[in-house]
This record gives sequence, C-alpha cells and structure tokens, in this order.
Amino acid sequence: MNPYAIAILAFVTLERLFELWLAQRNTRAMLRRGAREHGAGHYPLIVGLHVLWLLTLWALAPWQAVELSWLSLFGLLQIARFWVLSTLGPRWTTRIIVLPEAPLVESGLYRILNHPNYWVVIGEIAVLPLVFGLPWVAAIFTILNAFVLNIRIREENRALGRP
Repeated sequence: MNPYAIAILAFVTLERLFELWLAQRNTRAMLRRGAREHGAGHYPLIVGLHVLWLLTLWALAPWQAVELSWLSLFGLLQIARFWVLSTLGPRWTTRIIVLPEAPLVESGLYRILNHPNYWVVIGEIAVLPLVFGLPWVAAIFTILNAFVLNIRIREENRALGRP
C-alpha cells in the first residue's frame, strides 16, 4: 500500500465530511432566514455519485503510485474550492437553497464563471483518479457527473431565475 495515496484519500474524505457538516449548518441557518430549497429530488444522485466515486478510489488507489503533475493540478483545484467556499460564505451549501430577494453573488470566481463550484467538482472528479493513474475511473465518473450536473444546473438556474 502507498501511504501517500492513503494520505491523499484521507484528506479528500475528511474535506468532504467537513463540507457536509458546513453545508448542513449553512442550510439550517438560511432556512431559518426564510430561504427555500429547490430541486431536492436529485440531491440523492449527487450524494450517491460522490460516495461511489470515493469508495471506488479507496478500493483501487491505495496500491497505485501518485502522479505529481496531476496532484499539483488537484492542489490548484483545492485552492479554487476554498475560494468558492469563502466567496459564498454562509450561503454555500450542497443543496439549492435560495434566499428570496438576495442578490446573486458576483465576486470571486463568480465574476468570471457561471457555477464555479461545479467547474471545480468537474475537475476534481476527473483529476483525482488521474493522480493515481486510473484514467478509466476518471472517464466513468466524469460521464456520470455530467448527467447529474446537467440536472443540477438546470434546477439551480431555474431557482435563481436564470435562463
């Protein structure tokens, strides 16, 4: 077993668990302020995809070498992830929660990209398997993620009043 691979997987797993805690905290706070959830029906697909992705990596990656060039790119994606989370602050959540009358966030990466959080997720799902030399895992989960994000982005745009 490769201890570096295990350390990377542990980091990503702990990061995702922290994000679930943060998302739940932010969701509860926004709902108390009068926010509404939209498109909840597809949420189990998102959770299932991410859990299956991580479980697949835990099953295969601990015995693989770590590709430093891909790890560097994954590190840059983590910086972008932190930027997105810090830009949205208490409005960041894993669900589609909309505060009525609240303006859309237009700072940080949101100045230059629509849905930057999803761009980061697309990158992570593709790149982390490549860190471990697993291109077929990257391909399969990138395709599955595309289907789920198609639903998600359509629902989020509708909830935000975007075309």
